[in-house]
Amino acid sequence: MKLTTGCLTAALSLAALATNAHAAGFKVTSPDVTNGGTIKAEQVFNNFGCTGNNISPELNWSGAPSAAKSFAVTVYDPDAPTGSGFWHWLIVNVPASVTSLPKNAGDPKADLAPKGSVQARTDYGAPGYGGPCPPKGDKPHRYIFTVFAVDTDKLDITPETSGAVVGFNLHFHTLAKATLTARYGR
Repeated sequence: MKLTTGCLTAALSLAALATNAHAAGFKVTSPDVTNGGTIKAEQVFNNFGCTGNNISPELNWSGAPSAAKSFAVTVYDPDAPTGSGFWHWLIVNVPASVTSLPKNAGDPKADLAPKGSVQARTDYGAPGYGGPCPPKGDKPHRYIFTVFAVDTDKLDITPETSGAVVGFNLHFHTLAKATLTARYGR
């Protein structure tokens, strides 16, 4: 494969951006979900045979690139037996001045999400947080909580937008991302 000067320059620019974002220490933490830990019943879905409380965890982030104009938060299960994983939460257009989401911000009726943000449709078919509920007997699934530093203040997303379309938009507008991964099985 032959790399042109333009391609090489673009690749080096992206590598520098990733290094700067890493050097800045962009990270996400939660008092409710620990990296490498097990998700508690409070965050588990309450349907499809699961009996959790379906409360989204508090999330806090720091060290984002100064060029971030907004944030997006997703929760994704790559182990779901769907062939394409499972989107559990998608919230975009979180203002750049915000560095946390309170517990239960994923419930659209609670009105705890930052003003101007949009919660898109999960794979449960509705906007807002939908907690873990893997099939009974499956090995514990991984739930990846990701905060994206976004290069625009608004993505063209509505509450009806699918996770795939949100992911497509984030692919082209992400400056950096921070993740934590927890597990849950039943």
